[in-house]
Amino acid sequence: MVNIAAKPFYLQDEDILWVQETLAAMDVREKIGQLFCTIGMTEDRQHLQALIQNMKPGGIMFRPGPGGHIQEVHHFLQASSKVPMLIAANLEAGGNGSASDGTYFGKQMQVAATDNDDMAYKLGFVAGREGRAVGCNWSFAPVVDIDLNFRNPITNVRTFGSDAKRVARMAKEYTRGVRESGLAVSVKHFPGDGVDERDQHLVTSVNSLSVDEWDNTFGMVFQELIEAGAQTMMVGHIMLPAYSRLLVPGIEENELMPATLAPELLQILLRQQLGFNGLIVTDASLMAGFMMAEKREIAVPRSIASGCDMFLFNKNINEDFAFMMKGLENGILTMERVDEAVTRILALKASLGLHKQQQEGTLVPGPEQLANLQSEEHVSWSKECADQSVTLVKDTQKLLPIASDTHKRILLYVLGDSEGHRSKPIGHYFAARLEAESFVVTIFDHKNVDFSAVFKGVNELREHYDLVIYLANIETASNQTTVRINWEPMMAANVPWFIQELPTVFISVANPYHLLDVPRVRTFINAYTGSEVVIDAVVDKLLGRSDFKGVSPVDPYCGCWEAKL
Repeated sequence: MVNIAAKPFYLQDEDILWVQETLAAMDVREKIGQLFCTIGMTEDRQHLQALIQNMKPGGIMFRPGPGGHIQEVHHFLQASSKVPMLIAANLEAGGNGSASDGTYFGKQMQVAATDNDDMAYKLGFVAGREGRAVGCNWSFAPVVDIDLNFRNPITNVRTFGSDAKRVARMAKEYTRGVRESGLAVSVKHFPGDGVDERDQHLVTSVNSLSVDEWDNTFGMVFQELIEAGAQTMMVGHIMLPAYSRLLVPGIEENELMPATLAPELLQILLRQQLGFNGLIVTDASLMAGFMMAEKREIAVPRSIASGCDMFLFNKNINEDFAFMMKGLENGILTMERVDEAVTRILALKASLGLHKQQQEGTLVPGPEQLANLQSEEHVSWSKECADQSVTLVKDTQKLLPIASDTHKRILLYVLGDSEGHRSKPIGHYFAARLEAESFVVTIFDHKNVDFSAVFKGVNELREHYDLVIYLANIETASNQTTVRINWEPMMAANVPWFIQELPTVFISVANPYHLLDVPRVRTFINAYTGSEVVIDAVVDKLLGRSDFKGVSPVDPYCGCWEAKL
C-alpha cells in the first residue's frame, strides 16, 4: 500500500487518519468520482451542483476568467463538495493562467533566457500566489519538456529550453516558488515531449531517444524534480519505445502504448526506477494521442489500471464515468488499484492542508486576496524579467541602436497578431511606443493588400521608408501541426525581399526559431513573450537605452549555417 508518511506527502498521524477515515467512508461510486479531474465547461450553479452531487469529482479546472468571478465559482464548488476538491490551473506563465487579470509574468523560455534561477523562482511564486488568491491549489506546471526539436509545435517557448541541466535547475526553482505559495505542482509531461515534431493533441507522439540518451536528459530532469519533492506528475500521451522494449522484452510494435496506458513506464520506470511516490495524473484525455491508442471504453479504466491515479478531463463525463465503473466490473480495473489511487489523491489534499482549510472555511480566500493580481511587486518582477531576457541573436549589419533622426520612417510588418489571437495583440502597442519616440510608423495592412505594391521598385521603397521592422507574434498552440511563417498568399506580399536594400530588423515575441524562414535577415531579436511589458523592454533596447542581456536557451539558427550571416 502507499506510504503517505513518506516523500512527497510527509503526512502526520492525524492527516493519515483523515485519509484513512475518508477513504473508508466512501462507497464505490464516490471512489470512482475521486479519480476524475474534470474540466469546468459552465459556471451555471445548477449544473455545477448536479455535477458535485452525482459524480463527486476529485478535482476540476476552469479556463481563466476575471479573478473575482473565478474566485466565486471556486468558492461555490468547495462549499458544495463533501471532500475538498483539487482546483487546478495552467500556471505556466504567471497568474494569468488562473485569472485573466492576473500577472502575465512571461513564458518559461523567456525566464530561461535570463539564465537567472531567481527569475524561475519568482515566476513560480507569482503564479502560485495569484492562483491561490482565486482559490486554486494545483499548478499544472512546471513544463520540464526539453525542446530538442525546433520543429515541435507545442513545446517551444513553454519550455526552459534545450539544455537539460538548465531545465532541471529552473524547474526546481519554479517548484519552490509555487510550493511556498501553498500549491502543489504537477511536473509535465512524462516521459518527455520535445523530441518528436508532432503534437500529442493530434497524434500519439514518440520520444525516440535511446535508454542512455533518455537517462542523461529527461530521466535526469525527472529524477531531480522527484528528489526536490514534486507532489504530482502529469503523464503525456507519448510513447517511449526504447524503455518499453527494455522493460518488456519481446513487446510487439502494436503493443507499444503512450505512457498514460503503459504500466511498464508508470509502475517500473517512474515508480520503481525513479522512486516517485506522488500522484500521477493523465494529460487531457480529450487529446487524440490518447483516444487513438485504444478504444475509449477500455482506455479510460486502463489508464488507472496502468498506474495513473487521476483522469484528466472528459469527452463525455457521464460516459467516461460509466466506462470507469464498467472497467471495474469486468476486471480491467481492480478495487485494490482504485483504493491505492484514491489514497494518493486524498494524501495530496491532506498534504496541502485542504481538510483543515475546509474546517476553517479558508479553502478559497476572501476577496481581499484579489489585490495580489497584478500587484506592484509582481509587475515589477515581470519587468525585471523582460529586461534580462530579450536576446539579440545577431546584428551583422551593425544597425543597432536606431534613432528617429536616422531611421525616422518605419514600415512595420506584424505577423500573427490578429483577431482571435490567444494573447492580447501587441502590434499597435509597439507602433504607438515607436511613435512616442518620434518615429513615423506605417503598418502594413494585411487585410487590404495592394496588388500593385508588389511591383513597386527599390527606389520607390527607399523614398518612403528608412527602416523595416518585422514583429512576429506567432504563438505555439495545441492542435496545430506547424509553427512557421505563412506569407501573404498574394505573391508573398509581405516577405522581406528588400533586406539588401533597406535596413531590416526582425523581432519575435512568441517563437525563437523564425530564422528558419528568414535566415538572411541580419538583425534578429528574440523576446519569447508577447506582452506589453516585453515590448517596452524591446523598445528600450532598440534605442540603446538598455543593453541586451538575454542568453538564448536554444539554437535560434535551427542548425542552418546561412542563418548566422
